[in-house]
Amino acid sequence: MADLFDEEGPEADAGHRPLADRLRPRALSEVIGQNQILGPEAPLTVMLESGALGSLVFWGPPGVGKTTIARLLADETDMHFVQISAIFSGVPELRKVFEAAKMRRRNGQGTLLFVDEIHRFNKAQQDGFLPHMEDGTILLVGATTENPSFELNAAVLSRAQVLVLDRLDLQDLEKLAQRAERELDRSLPLDKQAREALLEMADGDGRALLNLIEQIAAWKIDGEMGRDALAKRLMRRAAQYDKSGDAHYNLISALHKSVRGSDPDAALYWFARMLEGGEDPRYLARRLTRMAVEDIGLADPQAQSVCLQGWETYERLGSPEGELALAQAVTYLALAPKSNAAYVAYKAARKAARQTGSEPPPKHILNAPTGMMKEQGYGAGYAYDHDAEDGFSGQDYFPEMMKRPAFYEPVERGFERDLKKRLDYFTKLRAKRDGSG
Repeated sequence: MADLFDEEGPEADAGHRPLADRLRPRALSEVIGQNQILGPEAPLTVMLESGALGSLVFWGPPGVGKTTIARLLADETDMHFVQISAIFSGVPELRKVFEAAKMRRRNGQGTLLFVDEIHRFNKAQQDGFLPHMEDGTILLVGATTENPSFELNAAVLSRAQVLVLDRLDLQDLEKLAQRAERELDRSLPLDKQAREALLEMADGDGRALLNLIEQIAAWKIDGEMGRDALAKRLMRRAAQYDKSGDAHYNLISALHKSVRGSDPDAALYWFARMLEGGEDPRYLARRLTRMAVEDIGLADPQAQSVCLQGWETYERLGSPEGELALAQAVTYLALAPKSNAAYVAYKAARKAARQTGSEPPPKHILNAPTGMMKEQGYGAGYAYDHDAEDGFSGQDYFPEMMKRPAFYEPVERGFERDLKKRLDYFTKLRAKRDGSG
């Protein structure tokens, strides 16, 4: 039964083989892209040259060579290649794989176990790999499209090196297209613009490109096809976006930092990328409001209102019309003056509150509704600010045992310039009333 998970034998070559399978590299030197792990002095090259290949986790998007590189590593090290998918395999299948690997080990052959979508195994299943990794029964090579830091057990990560695989760039995809044309023994019937469009449609996924090329190769057409004609026959590949996965957090981070960096064009681009990926506009509305509070704050108090109004407009209009109101909020936030002074002050106040959480308020600012409370000094000496000069008493409202801190430090930007003038004014008055000014 374990042989169901083994590498396909020669009999798999019978009949029609997809182009992606026919072009599968036969050596690591034939792999297109991924120089950061396969180039001179790169991690995999160093491991192989030193004869010290350890367990690995390949982290990267689909169609960039994770499975292919794992197969070639098994060839390079004379190990038996076994491939399973965490989507279709459970504990019974894993046991059979481990037993077969133990038998091979007793016969002097190691097993490279390639686990696709390894992040889909739960904690207990991931823990099941550990003893077999430690005693040398298997050399684990896991593949994941999700951030291993969040999805894999610390114990597995401590025994494996994480290698990041990148999307194929346009030059890599062009090399792959040329390799496909040599295999097909003919050029693609596309003009320059159509060829560029084809590479863009693949969106960094080599397997997707080869599937598209295979479709084009089956067409019976005369001459070269232009971009528009190609677009009519082929649908653009859907952008890689998982609303609950790593891409979701990467793109919202890009949007947030573009707004913080006062770049409306970049902010609109990432906003549009998320909408094109199917993101819920309400999620974006909530995050935009957070940006207004966190990164703009009192430098432009209107920013928060713009976000809330955009959110309300979206709720009334829905998609796609209401998305324009959110796009306007994105633009406004990017161009607004920035300040996180209130945010920093809030965090500092929370920290101080945790450290001095048992200190009572000073008695002079406590109400005294009963005679006994008045006898205890509640409310004694309270200065009513409206009766004071300039409407400011300058009293200390912090606990008596606490040294007065300074949490809020407004910046010299936007409306906070005015707030800074007010704060400086009150600071001088307080010093004057204290007799220290």
